[in-house]
Amino acid sequence: MAARQQQQQGTPAQGKTYQFKLVLLGESAVGKSSLVMRFVKDHFDEYRESTIGAAFLAQTISLDDNTTVKFEIWDTAGQERYKSLAPMYYRNANCAVVVYDITQAASLEKAKAWVNELQRQADPNIVIALAGNKCDLDSRRAVETETAQEYADEAGLLFFETSAKSAHNVTQLFTSIAKKMPLDQLADQSRNKTKGLNPRGVDLSRPANPNNCACKKSLIVL
Repeated sequence: MAARQQQQQGTPAQGKTYQFKLVLLGESAVGKSSLVMRFVKDHFDEYRESTIGAAFLAQTISLDDNTTVKFEIWDTAGQERYKSLAPMYYRNANCAVVVYDITQAASLEKAKAWVNELQRQADPNIVIALAGNKCDLDSRRAVETETAQEYADEAGLLFFETSAKSAHNVTQLFTSIAKKMPLDQLADQSRNKTKGLNPRGVDLSRPANPNNCACKKSLIVL
């Protein structure tokens, strides 16, 4: 409870906050939006309408008293007609959650296709997590945990089975991603700039340049 309250209160009084762009990908109806709403607002809606285009949300995670990670989250639509728009959202993303439904074997194959696309076209250092959602429906399981875990290990992915409905592993999923982000590389941006490197993410404890904003805080309807 204390951890949840600390997240909702935002940035600690002292310490550093690092900002990263995170994108969610996966087939329609696997529960991407429900996962985000559980993480951001600790809320679950049994009957959610499909996302149109993409939706933007943000949430922070306090890793310790001195370090906070802020995720700027793009929740993309899973319908096939929006697939061509996906690069707009995963371009320059620091991390991604690729979601499948454990009751639908075909959704894991779709997730694998998204992982392959990210590994080919996104930032080569992107942190990718595979999330097998709807584990509260274990009696209807079509994808065994071991099968997905083996694939995730081979592909170098973080892996969690989650339930947006029960909140199982939702916070753990995003916390594990936050812990994988290269905070040490951001601790000295001046050194990176001197070497001509583009740091992955933004150190919000330093004055921001509005022209470098990774994405707009808005609902995108396309």
